[in-house]
Amino acid sequence: MAFWDKLKGELIDIIEWLDDSNNTMVRRFERYGNEIKYGARLVVREGQAALFVNEGKLADVFKPGTYTLETQNLPILSTLLGWKHGFESPFKAEVYFVSTRRFVDQKWGTKNPITLRDAEFGPVRLRAFGTYGIRVDDPAVFLREVVGTDGHFATEEITNQLRNLIVSRFTDSLGESKIPVLDMAANYQELGDFVHERIVSEFKEYGIELTKLLVENISLPPAVEEALDKRSSMGVIGNLDQYTKFQAASAMEAAANNPSGGGAAEGMGLGMGFAMAGQMANAMQGANAGQTPPSAPPPPPTPSAYHVASNGQTRGPYDLNTIRQQIQSGEFTQESMVWKNGMSGWMPAGQVAELLSLFSKPPPPPPAAPPPPPPA
Repeated sequence: MAFWDKLKGELIDIIEWLDDSNNTMVRRFERYGNEIKYGARLVVREGQAALFVNEGKLADVFKPGTYTLETQNLPILSTLLGWKHGFESPFKAEVYFVSTRRFVDQKWGTKNPITLRDAEFGPVRLRAFGTYGIRVDDPAVFLREVVGTDGHFATEEITNQLRNLIVSRFTDSLGESKIPVLDMAANYQELGDFVHERIVSEFKEYGIELTKLLVENISLPPAVEEALDKRSSMGVIGNLDQYTKFQAASAMEAAANNPSGGGAAEGMGLGMGFAMAGQMANAMQGANAGQTPPSAPPPPPTPSAYHVASNGQTRGPYDLNTIRQQIQSGEFTQESMVWKNGMSGWMPAGQVAELLSLFSKPPPPPPAAPPPPPPA
């Protein structure tokens, strides 16, 4: 069996890679003993790159095109080998084909909720997911840093690491943005572009270009979403009283159209009829009145109360009746210093309009009635 493999390797003089999968990033061209005939043809198609590795060292890199493997087309490999056999003997080298096309629709998402502080809802936990696209930008770096000696390298072998990078940078960006939860749907594109700019250099360390990053959804926990749906429903309903009347009327109509309901349906319809009749009576009373009942009168005003300064001390507060009595007894005069809430400072009582009227002397008693005339 080994003889036939060797013979088959000697006869093949075309090195190419045809791939019909959608996830293969690197494929090693298998040859018996890694021997490549001098003058063989190398076909590198669009979306590919071919890398020659000699004794573990990266030698030549070929871009799309057709090449005849001769000395002039293998400058680095020729230097490494020395071509001691007149440039015509087979040489040993590993050939890796690297796909440089775009790998789209790669998934990313948060394994655990992201805890944030929202201005309206307080602490919240959010989940996010989306897609991204990548392509091998530097095949040499990608082979050296990621692939190694793997003869068949697929996207699944690198996407977990790339996803972790995206989630980490997305979490930082989301926390720094301070975007309210209810406004995040309007900023998906901005968030995706911002994270893309922050992370593109880290992808290049693997020889990979991040071509696109999309945020598809940022969601709240199911319990919070349910409460938010109820809040939105109340806003849609609007006038709860009118909604209740509409529901009652609909239930009455459904009960009336259900002849098989029996006594229970009739009782339900009768009870709802009484309720609706009461609501209609109240509505008619309001319409006949033409206006709503008057509201309760406001509370009476608070009586004025003054503090009085005497011999460096403060007395009071006294209401106007008490001050009137002190005026009559001579204890309170127009020179007495007074203050109440709202005044800028102490003032003589005679300069306060409200107190000045208390100092006016009452009118004298009316004159006595004249004595009756003597009887005639």
